[in-house]
Amino acid sequence: MVTFHTEQQTAAEGTLPAAELSFNRQLSIALDSFWQSAVRNRILAFATALLGIILLTAYGTVLLNQWNAPFYNALERRDLSAFLNELRNFAIIAGFLLLLNVIQTWLNQMTALYMREGLSRDVVDQWLKHKRAFRLSMSSPLGVNPDQRLHEDARKLAEMTTSLTIGLVQSTILLVSFIGVLWNLSSNFTFHVGTYSFAIPGYMVWGAILYALAASLLSQLVGRRLSRLNADRYAREADLRFSLMRANENLEAIALARGEETERRHIHQTLDTVIGSIRHLAMALTNLTWVTAGFGWLAIIVPILIASPAYFAGPMSFGGLMMAAAAFTQVYSALRWYVDNFGAIADWRAALMRVTVFRAALMDLDQQVQTAGRITMASGKPGQIDLQALEICVRVNGDACESAFRLKERDITIKSGEKIMVNGDQGVNRKLLFNALAGLWPFGEGKVTLPANEEILFVPQVGYLPEGRLRSLLAYPAPSASFSDTELRAVLARVGLNELVDRLDDRARWDRALDKDEQMALAFANILLRKPRWVVFYDVLEGLEPATEERLCRILGELGDTTLLYIGRSAAYLQATNPRLLHLERTGHAAEALVD
Repeated sequence: MVTFHTEQQTAAEGTLPAAELSFNRQLSIALDSFWQSAVRNRILAFATALLGIILLTAYGTVLLNQWNAPFYNALERRDLSAFLNELRNFAIIAGFLLLLNVIQTWLNQMTALYMREGLSRDVVDQWLKHKRAFRLSMSSPLGVNPDQRLHEDARKLAEMTTSLTIGLVQSTILLVSFIGVLWNLSSNFTFHVGTYSFAIPGYMVWGAILYALAASLLSQLVGRRLSRLNADRYAREADLRFSLMRANENLEAIALARGEETERRHIHQTLDTVIGSIRHLAMALTNLTWVTAGFGWLAIIVPILIASPAYFAGPMSFGGLMMAAAAFTQVYSALRWYVDNFGAIADWRAALMRVTVFRAALMDLDQQVQTAGRITMASGKPGQIDLQALEICVRVNGDACESAFRLKERDITIKSGEKIMVNGDQGVNRKLLFNALAGLWPFGEGKVTLPANEEILFVPQVGYLPEGRLRSLLAYPAPSASFSDTELRAVLARVGLNELVDRLDDRARWDRALDKDEQMALAFANILLRKPRWVVFYDVLEGLEPATEERLCRILGELGDTTLLYIGRSAAYLQATNPRLLHLERTGHAAEALVD
């Protein structure tokens, strides 16, 4: 296994984010992602509509609070006519608020939907761009199982950002709306202690502030570890899903090796780490519940307790008491929004941390400058490839290249139509040369100049067979509609896959349905369809049946105008194409080259 060692790889994935990005940097990355999103204007339009609905809801809530006083006073006076009139007023206000609630729910859902779309598309686009996904998988543990960040973390971040932002805005507007009401209700009350009298302007406002502040500080103290615990849980969940997916993708090999028990033990060990993370998180949430639930239950009686001195002293009516209690509850609810959502905020920060660290790692791949050296990739003259003083670094540790190999021929020009074979010292990792020519492995020295505006097809030893219809697989990555059924059937017959000629519209897991020889024959059928001017192979004939190898080499020999560069050892290719030979040799680095 080829490895690229960095300090990042020595750390556990769950501990990476905090060390790499500050919270301000995370917010900056998230805002950049939002601003570049194609659905940005749509989200802003929905956000504007939501703000209008929230303002109208706050106005309706103030009207409902004012309705408390005449309603409860009518009850106190046993005034049936006034009571019925207030019920009619309640129906109007409640109907208005109900309509606003329905509209706000729809706007909430649509905003969350477009937030999810914008964020998910942005992160996926950044991942599958300029070979970043492959490079990240080779250089950082962030690239080992990115599906958690691309799917679940992105979903949680989009949905929670929407709900938390709306909740914060709504609480702020309610606070501004009701703090004045509560101030006026408690502004004229005078406290009497013996012969001494004193007034506290807006004393119920200060009571709500102190009560919410106590709840917030205690929540912060008890729940300060929640962000880290959530992030750790997401990392462990990603590890578990990766283990399950890896086992599922290799069921045949596991069964043949009778490795079910070993796999079961490995998956259970991974599950144990998930359970441990959830256990720590559950305890932290339980401790936080003492605070949130305790202050929540007290909030039922606290407003009346605070307003009761004014009521019992005489200047406040029963309706005024209920109105003051309702206003206190609104102010306190707005102030304690942070308390009620502390767990959700911690969860949101964990998702923000994981998504933004992942996105930053992808962006930074284009800006990294390794002092160990980088291979220069350039576009040059049509019809030729130039390789100048090419040296491939196999192992990078920090700033040093610990192991490397190079092309013995220092300045090489490959002309259009040539047939080339690259071989060399035993143990040299030829696959890294293949990846370097494809631009996947930038670590080393020298320069690779590829022909401008000419397609180069790179064919690995083990190719990718996407799930879907056979016709789509044959044409991949081009659309299958680019080729007629006659062309598709002809190339299948030419590479010896006559049994698949009538299965163009069949869907299957082709990587499991076809053996190695059939999969390589499909790769050659793809070459025949696409007709590239340049093809670079990595040891594709290794391990094939003699009949398959002979058939495919015969096809290679018939590609007269196509430039073929074969990296690997193959007597059949040598005989079929009579290629020019190039050689790889180790350099003087002390460390052994790692081989696949």
